[in-house]
Amino acid sequence: MRILHFSDVHVGVETYGRTDPETGLSTRLLDFLKTFDELVDFAIEEQVDLALFCGDAYKSRDPSQTHQREFARRIARLSFAGVPVFLLLGNHDMPHVTSRATAIEIFRTLDVRNVYVGDTLRTYSVPTRSGPIQIVALPWVRRSDFLTREDTRSMSPPDVNEAIQRRLADGIAARAAALDPGVPAVFAGHVSVAQAKTGSEQAMILGHDHVLLKSDVALPQFDYVALGHVHRHQRLGDAPPVVYSGSLERVDFGEENDEKGFCVIELDPAEQLGRRLKSLRFQLVDARRFTTVSVSVPKDDLDPTATVVRAIRACRVQDAIVRVLIEVSSELASHVRDNDVRAALDGAHYVATISKDVTADSTTRLPPGSAVLKPRDALKLYLEGRSLPTGRIERLLRHADKLMEDVSLE
Repeated sequence: MRILHFSDVHVGVETYGRTDPETGLSTRLLDFLKTFDELVDFAIEEQVDLALFCGDAYKSRDPSQTHQREFARRIARLSFAGVPVFLLLGNHDMPHVTSRATAIEIFRTLDVRNVYVGDTLRTYSVPTRSGPIQIVALPWVRRSDFLTREDTRSMSPPDVNEAIQRRLADGIAARAAALDPGVPAVFAGHVSVAQAKTGSEQAMILGHDHVLLKSDVALPQFDYVALGHVHRHQRLGDAPPVVYSGSLERVDFGEENDEKGFCVIELDPAEQLGRRLKSLRFQLVDARRFTTVSVSVPKDDLDPTATVVRAIRACRVQDAIVRVLIEVSSELASHVRDNDVRAALDGAHYVATISKDVTADSTTRLPPGSAVLKPRDALKLYLEGRSLPTGRIERLLRHADKLMEDVSLE
């Protein structure tokens, strides 16, 4: 039994994008859809038995019709190809008001073939080509789903989170204990686990984040623990494997160095519980690169612009989203020609920023007793205060002597 585990598609992120002239859509929206297409193509070509989505289909709780259409189009491709899809609700899929429909509830309303929606903590049985699989699903939990106002009246926010954690842990344990040990079982959760290394998702959180312990989800009744919500792919445990698949596309520079993709799990239903997992690998997708160019301009640089341009050419900026961070003294800042720097970034997909961190020059103090200095002595003192090499100071003074001589002749 082959399972494809993915999460945090976030259709609708358009930051660092421009309008694509052919489609009229944001190029960043197209980036997110492209990596989603890679996943769908893989699932169909490799004939996976289950596509397990662990939450956050959209960036917004109220996705536009265009975003809903594009997400549904890809789920439909999987469905029509005979690949069962399990859709777990994430925090970005939950409406502000409890009575409103969720962003992916339409799949259940229309009774879309091969599509299952996990919108409450319970056990789902999903048929696949390789036999049934049990999924204990934990969607994103709103406080009102577990605690009444009477429960929380005298609680502080940390106490509320702790109460939710206890009730969730008890609920997961109860459902795990009721599983059929002769049928493969996985846990699917959209939740923060204490050991996870977080990233850009912290800036995208909609609502309060409650945290479970790894021991709350890594129960021996599960063959695999599939997690969503944290954007960085990581494996937190081995028995059973506790894995965040991570997001399919980079959101911002906080994810610049993160690999992006999805997980592929092989289970053998004929084996006993604890021995079913045969392989687990991370399949990379071609996500848009983010590149930071950092350059420090020396204080004695004769051509600061050329130094910045060389730093840009040494980095992979072609088709990337790029930011340039320049550290430069106040004396040389005006000599960095922005037009030339932007010309060097011509191959970038998007230039996020060109920022100058201007450092103040240290003040050259006159030696005691020198109320007035001759121009040449003042220049020499200034150059020495810039910590320039002795040879360079001497050359500059020779040029200065010639200039002053020409002025006096005039």
